Amino acid sequence: MRVGGRVVRQLGSSVDDDARVEVDGRRVAPVRTHTYAVLHKPVGVMTTMRDPEGRRTVADLVRRAGLTTRVVPVGRLDYDTSGVLLLTDDGEAANVLSHPRFGVEKTYRATVRGRLEPGAVERIVRGVRLDEGRAGPARLRVVAVRRDVSLVDITIHEGRNRQVRRMFEEVEHPVVALVRLRFGPIALGALAPGAVRPATDRERAALHRIVAEAQAATDEDA
Repeated sequence: MRVGGRVVRQLGSSVDDDARVEVDGRRVAPVRTHTYAVLHKPVGVMTTMRDPEGRRTVADLVRRAGLTTRVVPVGRLDYDTSGVLLLTDDGEAANVLSHPRFGVEKTYRATVRGRLEPGAVERIVRGVRLDEGRAGPARLRVVAVRRDVSLVDITIHEGRNRQVRRMFEEVEHPVVALVRLRFGPIALGALAPGAVRPATDRERAALHRIVAEAQAATDEDA
């Protein structure tokens, strides 16, 4: 092995990140470890790294958490929606997880006005018609019914703009509050609003499986 043109025979030798490393005359690069961070985005925060209007962004929360790696959010959460948001420097994973073709599940807890009747539930489950076309089928579970609101968990595979809110508007039960509980294998859990944590080993492994399956599907279609 050569490092910077010099032969190195000692095992365990340290190598600078920018050093040229050659094995059997061929240059090799170190395996890069990507960063996967999980954020509980609060209401009133933009899902961007900067905002021309000066509003708070997820970049502000990332900096406050002390994360120095340059990461970007995967997909979007509306300004008035809170919940789990994945940030990463893995461009390939970000593309797969946010692309509608691969149908990554997203689960939300919605507080909607009124008592959700069976007919409204059936319409959402089958897929309501939106301006740009019919939404895909959804899974829905009524968690609680109170005096003037219903608490429901809804799982969708698409990522249209303000989709969950528009779906409930179509059945005349506008959303009062919306929290994303899960994005693919990443769960919000007990993470406090504004807090950031690293993805667990199990979550990272699940993300890698999703990317690998997406790559395999793309190769089959090629």
